[in-house]
Amino acid sequence: MSAWTLDATELLAAFRDRSLSPVEALESVLARVAAVNGTINALFDIRPDEALAAARASEARWRAGTPLGALDGIPMTIKDSVAAAGRPYWRGVAARRNDPPSTVDSPPAARLREAGAVVFAKTTMPDFGLSSSGVSSAHGITRNPHDPSVSTGGSSAGAGAAVAAGAGPLAIGTDLAGSVRLPAGHCGVVGVKPSFGRVPHLPASRLRVAGPLARSVADAALLLGVMAQPDPRLPTVPLPPLGGALDPGAGLGGVRVGLILDMGFGLAVEPEVAAAVTAAAERLAAAGATIVPIRPAFAGDPLVDADRYYAVKAAQELAGFSEADRAAINPHVRGYAESGAAMSALDYLAHGERLEAAATAFALACEGVDFVLTPVITCVAFPAEWLGADPARPLAHLGFTLFINMLGWPAAAVPGAASAAGLPIGVQIIGKAGDDAGVLHAAAVLEAATPRRRTFPLA
Repeated sequence: MSAWTLDATELLAAFRDRSLSPVEALESVLARVAAVNGTINALFDIRPDEALAAARASEARWRAGTPLGALDGIPMTIKDSVAAAGRPYWRGVAARRNDPPSTVDSPPAARLREAGAVVFAKTTMPDFGLSSSGVSSAHGITRNPHDPSVSTGGSSAGAGAAVAAGAGPLAIGTDLAGSVRLPAGHCGVVGVKPSFGRVPHLPASRLRVAGPLARSVADAALLLGVMAQPDPRLPTVPLPPLGGALDPGAGLGGVRVGLILDMGFGLAVEPEVAAAVTAAAERLAAAGATIVPIRPAFAGDPLVDADRYYAVKAAQELAGFSEADRAAINPHVRGYAESGAAMSALDYLAHGERLEAAATAFALACEGVDFVLTPVITCVAFPAEWLGADPARPLAHLGFTLFINMLGWPAAAVPGAASAAGLPIGVQIIGKAGDDAGVLHAAAVLEAATPRRRTFPLA
């Protein structure tokens, strides 16, 4: 079995018993990158020489019995929008390609250095992370390794595609309204959106968090544990510990899981997606959970308010760009941002208040359960060239992910099934604030009960 096919936990075991070295692991992953990146366009700023030097240093530490940390020697990637000293920070925007590299590490990048990870590349994203796809003025189009004609989802597009294709077992993405979970769902990997305050990240945000993408729940938990270490630049948020090793065999006895198949707004859930989530609910029930159907009710369509609210945030991203630089930004993103710039402060506040009220209504609907099971996204796939599942309504497929960021709750996207065409269908497990450990456990239980695809796309 080639080293690039191994999970991070498997690589660490191999490093420990010396059946594989960090250098061998990296060389295998780099060969895989060379084989697939021309098709998926998921990686940029690939630095083989720098990575090999880091892998050799890791190999020496393992031989001495002194690994640096929990990820020592693991080849992995970070998203374009995760600042790392000496690396580009374009955030998917062509107008930023000539900017100087970052001078400091963001907290996630700093934790990776401390843990000994070998970061060999950055991953692609759409302009400013403002679309649920891999369409970028800086990077071009990132494509799904399971079918290059369809989207990866976004905005952690390259991260999802890379992990799914075997271009590194781990990746760090960021999630503002689903941007880790959506690519995980589309690409058939695990993506975790941690609780607010769990993972330090800069620039600080109430909504945007950094989270892991991996091919197993155990790997995602491993990376999350490293990312969750405190950073002196940010206040520490008191949260329950992440817990120890996962034990899916413990089941879910006494646990109540809400099941939501229809949010009452946005795009309708496709039958194959609904069937995958229903099957996941049956697996959780077999593990001891009580399944409770939930149908949230909202005053009006929250996506109308979300569209306007995020348009202002998009306008904020464009502030300070020259007209020439604006012309280089994806035209759909630019138009969306310009619509936000025209909004009054009073209208912005009104949209924000209604959106907060909708998030509260969702939370109240989920009061009687420990976890909530939903689709990640309403559809199986959409064309790689589109910015979302409905080009006319760019947020119309975010109903199942949007409120989780607003509430600060943790959630995990895990593989649920494959469509008739062989494309991945992800399901989402949502927990209450601070219960990241519970979400990881529930995700591990579901993963253990779901047949895992061990073959890779583009093999």
